[in-house]
Amino acid sequence: MSEDLSPAERYARAKQNRKDPALESFIELLKFPMDEFQLKACQALLRGQGVLVAAPTGAGKTVVGEFAMHLGLERNQKVFYTTPIKALSNQKYSELVNRYGSDKVGLLTGDTSINSSAQFLVMTTEVLRNMIYANSENLMNLGFVVMDEVHYLADRFRGAVWEEVILHLPRDVKVVSLSATVSNAEEFGAWLDEIRGDTAIIVSEVRPVPLNQHVLFGDELIPLFRDDEGDNRVNIDLVQRHANKMRQPINKPLSGRRGHPASRVYPKGPDRNLGRIARVSKPDVIEILDEADLLPAIFFIFSRAGCEAAVQSVLASGIRLTRPEDKQLIRRIAEEKCGNIPDEDLSALGYFQWLNALERGVAAHHAGLLPAFKEVVEELFLRKLVKVVFATETLALGINMPARTVVLERLDKFNGEGRVQITPGEYTQLTGRAGRRGIDFEGHSVIQWSGNLDPNYVASLASKRTYPLNSSFKPTFNMTVNLIQAFGARRSREVLETSFAQFQADRSVVGLARGIREKQSSLRGYEDSMKCHLGDFTEYAKLRREISDLEKELATWGRQAKRNDLRQTKGMRAQELKITNMKRDLRSHPCHACQDREAHARWAERWYKLYRETEAIIKQIESRTNQVAKTFDNIANLLLDLGYLVEDDDDLEATEAGLKLAKIYGDRDLLVSECLRREIWAGVDPATFAALAAALVFEARRDDEELNPRFPRGDFTEKFDDTLGVWDELQALSKHWNLAITSEPDASMALQMHRWATGARLDSILKSTGMLAGDFIRWCKQAIDLLEQISKINDDKLSKTASAAVDQIKRGIVAYSYYA
Repeated sequence: MSEDLSPAERYARAKQNRKDPALESFIELLKFPMDEFQLKACQALLRGQGVLVAAPTGAGKTVVGEFAMHLGLERNQKVFYTTPIKALSNQKYSELVNRYGSDKVGLLTGDTSINSSAQFLVMTTEVLRNMIYANSENLMNLGFVVMDEVHYLADRFRGAVWEEVILHLPRDVKVVSLSATVSNAEEFGAWLDEIRGDTAIIVSEVRPVPLNQHVLFGDELIPLFRDDEGDNRVNIDLVQRHANKMRQPINKPLSGRRGHPASRVYPKGPDRNLGRIARVSKPDVIEILDEADLLPAIFFIFSRAGCEAAVQSVLASGIRLTRPEDKQLIRRIAEEKCGNIPDEDLSALGYFQWLNALERGVAAHHAGLLPAFKEVVEELFLRKLVKVVFATETLALGINMPARTVVLERLDKFNGEGRVQITPGEYTQLTGRAGRRGIDFEGHSVIQWSGNLDPNYVASLASKRTYPLNSSFKPTFNMTVNLIQAFGARRSREVLETSFAQFQADRSVVGLARGIREKQSSLRGYEDSMKCHLGDFTEYAKLRREISDLEKELATWGRQAKRNDLRQTKGMRAQELKITNMKRDLRSHPCHACQDREAHARWAERWYKLYRETEAIIKQIESRTNQVAKTFDNIANLLLDLGYLVEDDDDLEATEAGLKLAKIYGDRDLLVSECLRREIWAGVDPATFAALAAALVFEARRDDEELNPRFPRGDFTEKFDDTLGVWDELQALSKHWNLAITSEPDASMALQMHRWATGARLDSILKSTGMLAGDFIRWCKQAIDLLEQISKINDDKLSKTASAAVDQIKRGIVAYSYYA
């Protein structure tokens, strides 16, 4: 943990640290004095340690990564800087080019390759994983790898990539792991120390810009906590106001700040006489924040449609947050960024409505937005030209867009199955955007209040820092082949047993085993208490329990049977006879005559209940022990069955088919490989192949209801049915080997991908799918990625078809966004 130092001690420490020339020259490049946690992390790197830095959003963790690059420059070593998403890679690349020059810095994001042999390479984590498996020459003379946003390791879709990189990097490469504040940083650091060598764990919970937390109660801003510094108790005034409001009957809606009624949620059912707090409209909230000097602000709304609707409500209100001279600059920046978009697509993209909103100082930001549009919004917000952004929670992932204020419209969200409360960790991530270092003395969070929120719950949510980092690592078919080809089966298995997933499982086993020891001690005590001098009471208690279970079962049958044939069921008659015989045995048992029989029986029931709990824990331990290696073994066995692996000198080796599988990345890697091997897609034309690729990568969102599942004409239906047949076979094999099954391919977007590949206009595609442009482009990119993988693993007609399909998809706005 970070030390609490007085200003004098901190100055003395900083003066001592400045004696190192490398650190001294680096400090001179910074805009701010180094914080204590930054100094400690940089010192650790100087000592040759790896580091894990866990600190709040905006605290300046990236300074530590940049110092690693500074050391690389001093020592003439390569440094890789990895990020979870392309947008972060692009942002970091621009920053480093400004500092070190374009000749020193390169960018690799899968679809972009700039100066790939540069000393400093910025890349997505998947690119580095692929380089390791390919034993790339770029790994030569690599000194440091900076893993930004390493807490992304918990992501259930892509998190495994982070562990693969950490596990397989050469041991002499120092890893700089930068994480948001997590509650189990010490556990993660202990794992890094075990598998990477000496690793310093640097944890800071100090925000560089303090956060003031408020609630918007009606149209009044009220502090969430008491005024006393460091007091995390809820504001008593807020509690009383909330209680009073809940007791009041509903009155007519209050007038809005511009004379229109404030929007209000009226209760239904028996609570309709209870008072409710008027939910102030978004334009009114903006006026309240503007009057309190709390702009610029980010409104987090957990819905893309909600973000777009919020922008429209602000436009309809007539609010303008910009000056006339701002409008000209905003238009120029937008036109520069979007100048290469085909004119015919601008209208379909809603460009002119979007530009109008920007010129008024408001914008939306979400995954469905065109990438170029998102970049414009980010730049304008940083320049203080856009004052209000309505965003989904994806904005909280590392993008450099701090605001003075963060507004949370509600504290629950839809998770794909139902509405769930946001976690303390998510709350911390979202409000971490509040407060701009060097600009704001303090940041602000604002929660819009509603009658169903308990003030004490909200205060506890805001004050907790429970954000555990849990591994999502699981071996895949592709990973298994790559590992075996690179390291052999034995070493691969050993490496997987050192994964963070297994590390956490083993630690949980220690706790479970401790619990078993305690339960076994209690079981022995219960056994002593139920002993009977007349006979084996364990046997007697078992007989009683079996009779009781059979009687309950018989009663259930009786309730389900018709009254007139209740006694006619042969099965029930046999059950009744069995119970009768068992009761006779029970009465003849020696323990039945014991005067303390019922007291013994009570202890026997306690013993049995505890015994069942103990057995359940033992099964948990068995399932967690070597769980990652067991999954690896099962995958290897399945791949042996299919001929992707063969036994060779008491080890395993990839066959030609296995080597091709090793080059296919994605959730349906084995399905794609098997379809290629069986020539399921032979003879298709490029547009049909594009449609098939879309079916293999697409996963419908809950709001993709307008997608029409109609199939393209031609042989798509036959080829897709054959693909589903292979999928069915693989699911059966997966079940046999106790492996998780993959979701069924989804052809909902196949027709529209076929239409796009054969020249359909963007406006027609978006209208027929109901998709946002950013979503359509993302699925096009994923289809392109799969087709490009296929085009590179074979030198045959189908590979040429895959390349042609890529060319047909990569046109217009897709091509522009792909290379942007």
